[in-house]
Formats: sequence, structure tokens, C-alpha cells
Amino acid sequence: MSIKVEKTENKNELKLEFTIEAAKFDEAIKKVYSKSAKYFNIPGFRKGKAPMNIVERYYGDEIFYEDAFNEVVPTVYEKELKENNIEAVSRPNIEVTQIGKGQDLIFTAVVQTKPEVKLGKYKGIELKKVEYNVSEADIEHELGHMQEKNARLVSVEDRAVEKDDITVIDFEGFIDGVAFDGGKAENHELTIGSNTFIPGFEDQIIGMKIDEERDIKVKFPDDYFSDELKGKDATFKVKLHEIKKKEMPALDDEFAKDVSEFDTLKELKASIKEKLEEQNKNKEKYETEDAAIKAVCDNVELDIPSGMIETEIDNMTGEIEQRLSYQGLKLENYLQMLGKTTEEFRKEYEEQAKTSVKNKLVLEAIIKAENIEADSKKVDEKIKEMAEMYGQKEEQLKQNEGFVKYIEESLKNERAIEFIVENAKIK
Repeated sequence: MSIKVEKTENKNELKLEFTIEAAKFDEAIKKVYSKSAKYFNIPGFRKGKAPMNIVERYYGDEIFYEDAFNEVVPTVYEKELKENNIEAVSRPNIEVTQIGKGQDLIFTAVVQTKPEVKLGKYKGIELKKVEYNVSEADIEHELGHMQEKNARLVSVEDRAVEKDDITVIDFEGFIDGVAFDGGKAENHELTIGSNTFIPGFEDQIIGMKIDEERDIKVKFPDDYFSDELKGKDATFKVKLHEIKKKEMPALDDEFAKDVSEFDTLKELKASIKEKLEEQNKNKEKYETEDAAIKAVCDNVELDIPSGMIETEIDNMTGEIEQRLSYQGLKLENYLQMLGKTTEEFRKEYEEQAKTSVKNKLVLEAIIKAENIEADSKKVDEKIKEMAEMYGQKEEQLKQNEGFVKYIEESLKNERAIEFIVENAKIK
């Protein structure tokens, strides 16, 4: 086994030429034959019983080459990268130059490698102080949410529909006098002013009385997700069954007792203020750290390989796919609803991916420059926290080297960000 490494004309790119001895490749061919023999049906032999040389004569010598290549190459490739200290950040572009039974397997792999980061100023950077104060209006806003949550619905029978009422309606939609799919519902609850229906629909419900029927004319938006309906004029036949309104509880000590562990409204307000102040501290910390990383990254010389950006976009779209799956959606169906191609969708995340990769590389460089290590006590605390969160045993997680390394890297990144902020000049 031998490998020859040379730089290409592109920055952060290497060409690796591998030579795997013939005996090892022949052994892989035999192994592939043993795994797949049962699938071959050759005249004169029971299915799966034809000798390897007969199978090769019948289908051609190259029948096992591709599988044998995949059998032997991945392990060799990873081993040689490790031994030659090559940090590949892209999938290899492989070209086979020689392959065959009784011959050395020779192929080249062109890969992008992790770039050098030339750090600029990262100590003593200037940052603007971020500060958020809790106002009385903020507290009242939170109390309003609590009122909404604890409001009760009251039936209204002595007047017509007004804004903010909750209505119960039947409706059926027609285009050019023909009913369309998905345009019909019975006993549908609609809050007037929620803007959850087609523009103009809710406004025309206002003024209706119980048991009244009305034709409502609307136009579907030009960017509506359904191609059959976008931009079309439609008429909805609507019947109103019920009108309900929210009755808000009074903001007093009794309200505080009902919705919290406090006896007075004053105590409840103090608790809300404390919670909002904590949220503001977290927001201040996040925005300061975000500004710190951006400032440091602006002072860095760095060429990011395209493979790193593509991998980051893969990770982002993978997370989106997972979230969509919880809603019973597939990414391709979601893209159809948006009217976008996969390429267009990925392009939208390119700048975000570049920023994310740059942040990671810069933090790595600072960690190396400042010899930042993960605190073992914090690693144990984080593992304990994760074990409780996912209902697993601490010891099992500690034995997972990949997981422990991930925790250590996360803590080192956190410490690097803290280091930048601690050494910054905050005005």
C-alpha cells in the first residue's frame, strides 16, 4: 500500500494517489463474491452455487470490481488520511486509473483540506454595550398574555359580529360557480381580525347576525400556495351559527391567586419583572457575544473551501427536514408549496453557512492560540445534564468517545467566546 500526496493549483486542495497491492484487491473480490454468490442464477448450476470463475466468465471480469473497490477503499482512505495528518473537509473526487484482477488498484482522490486561519485582532476589540431595561409596559404586556390565557368565552346573541369576536361558521367556496377542493367546512371557528383566512374574508363577516347567510367575494393572493387558486376570484357562501367573545378577568389580587403562587398582584408583578430581567440578561449576553465573534471574524484572513460550506448547508437542510417530519411533511413537498427548487432553497442558506463555518474556524484558531481546554468538572456536569434530559445513564454517555468530544468542543467554544468578551473594550 502506498500513497503520493501533491498540491493542486487550487488553494486548500490536495491530490492523493493511492496504490493498493493486487493481492489485497483480489481478496476483496473473493469477499464480494462470497457475499453475493446466492444472487447469481447461471444455467447448469443451482442458484448461488456457480463458482466465481464461471460467474466472471458469464457476466464479465468486471462484475465484482465496483463492490470490491467499495469493500477495500473506505478503510484504506480513512487510515491514510489519519497517518498523513490530512484534514479533509469535502467528499473525495475519485478517479480510478487502474483496476483489475491480479493488478494493483490505482486511483486518485482530490480533496479539499481545512484552511489556515490568519487571526487578526481578537484581544481588546471595541464593542458597544448592549443593555435592555424592563419597563412597566413590558410587565403589563405579560399580564395581558396571562389575562388572555385565563379569559372565558361568552356567547353573544344580542348583536352582530364585531372585530375580535370568535365566530362559528359554515362556508363553501366557488370559482366561476364551481366548488373547489378544500373550500368547504362546517362549524369552523374563526377569530375576526386574526388574518388567518384569505385577505378580505374576515372583514366581510363583520356585521353578520346569528343564522344569517351571506355571499363573500374575495381574491386569492397571487403568491397563494395552490397553483389552481392563486390570483383567482372566488365567492364563499357563508352561514353564521354562533358569536362568542372573550371576557377578561380583572387584574387584582384574586387574579394573582388564581394564576400563580402569589397572594397579591404586586408580588406577581415583581415576579414577572424578575423573569423579564433574567431574559434581558441572556439577550444582552447573546448579542454581545454575537457582536464579538463578528468583530473578530472581520479581522481574519481566510479562504473557506466550498466543501465546508456545502457540508454546513447539508446539516442545515437536514435539521429542517427533521423538523418538517414532525409535522408529517417531506422536504420535497414543502418546496413544492413554496414553489422553489432544491438548488434555490440551498442557495438561500449559503451566506448563513459561510458565516457559521467561519465562526467555527476562527474559534478553533483562538482555542489553539490561547491553549483553551475544557474544564473536566463542567464536562461532567454537562454529561449529567444531557443524561437526565434524554433518560440515559451517565456512565454510558461517558464511554461514548464521540459524544464526550462533542461536549468538550462545545465547552471550549463557549470559553473562547467568553475570552473574547472578557478582553474586549466595552463602551
